Amino acid sequence: MAEVLVYVDHVDGAVRKPTLELLTLARRVGEPVAVALGNGAGDTAVTLAEHGAARVLTHEAAEYADYLVVPKVDALQAAVEAVSPDAVLVPSSAEGKEIAARLALRLGSGIITDAVDLEAGDEGPIATQSVFAASFTTKSRVAKGTPVVTVKPNSAAVEPAPAAGAVEALAVTFSAQAIGTKVTGRTPRESTGRPELTEAAIVVSGGRGVNGAENFAIIEALADSLGAAVGASRAAVDAGWYPHTNQVGQTGKSVSPQLYVASGISGAIQHRAGMQTSKTIVAINKDAEAPIFELVDYGVIGDLFDVVPAMTEEIKARKG
Repeated sequence: MAEVLVYVDHVDGAVRKPTLELLTLARRVGEPVAVALGNGAGDTAVTLAEHGAARVLTHEAAEYADYLVVPKVDALQAAVEAVSPDAVLVPSSAEGKEIAARLALRLGSGIITDAVDLEAGDEGPIATQSVFAASFTTKSRVAKGTPVVTVKPNSAAVEPAPAAGAVEALAVTFSAQAIGTKVTGRTPRESTGRPELTEAAIVVSGGRGVNGAENFAIIEALADSLGAAVGASRAAVDAGWYPHTNQVGQTGKSVSPQLYVASGISGAIQHRAGMQTSKTIVAINKDAEAPIFELVDYGVIGDLFDVVPAMTEEIKARKG
């Protein structure tokens, strides 16, 4: 069976969920070979094996933490040369897409970004994308070289599939460019206790209808009752009601959760572009003509200041 490289996104050996989703997709088109780099790379092997990695290529070096992106590209290039895979899969984070683009350039290969599905094809893997502000769905394949594909989080369910997970050391020689950009400091992101926005299974977002930063408390309360992440429309962010890091939309973050709850969001095309691939969409808006109702699975026409607290209390009651 053809092998498929999967770049492992981990923090000191703790594998992040998008990587486990990639392993699920990789098994559809070949035999997954995981590439884990940096501090704790060897500690990822058990988790990766439980989710289908036949082999785990590891390499630990200070360069992965001390310098930006290029050392990881050097390592993935070495892995491609060692394995000759049918494809390389990378999580569709900001860093992941930069790594993938640089790798594809080095390999002289085509690249597909923000795929939402992957299937086997006669001439290589076929990727599904949501394009043109989520107005169209396309299926594409790379016609030249080893396909490099980045996949959006929440595009596939995590499916355990025990495999050998044999750990092998990857030989890596860093290029001169690897030490071109040095990391001079890090500041831990303040934790809210909520899931990361792009990886969350449930997202609750507020828009212009929230009518003030102080009112986002009711959006947060609903999110916390569901174990969800909190998002915001551009209008809410531009008004200073919520941080830009939580913006969902064409100029913000793209999310694809199992459940997306839009509260007080009209549904402008820029916002829809960032959440339209959500599996189930619920909208709460007192304007029955709001464009958001064109794409929802469930719509509630009502004042969010009445509806959202009632939903929160009902969820808490059912949990209690």
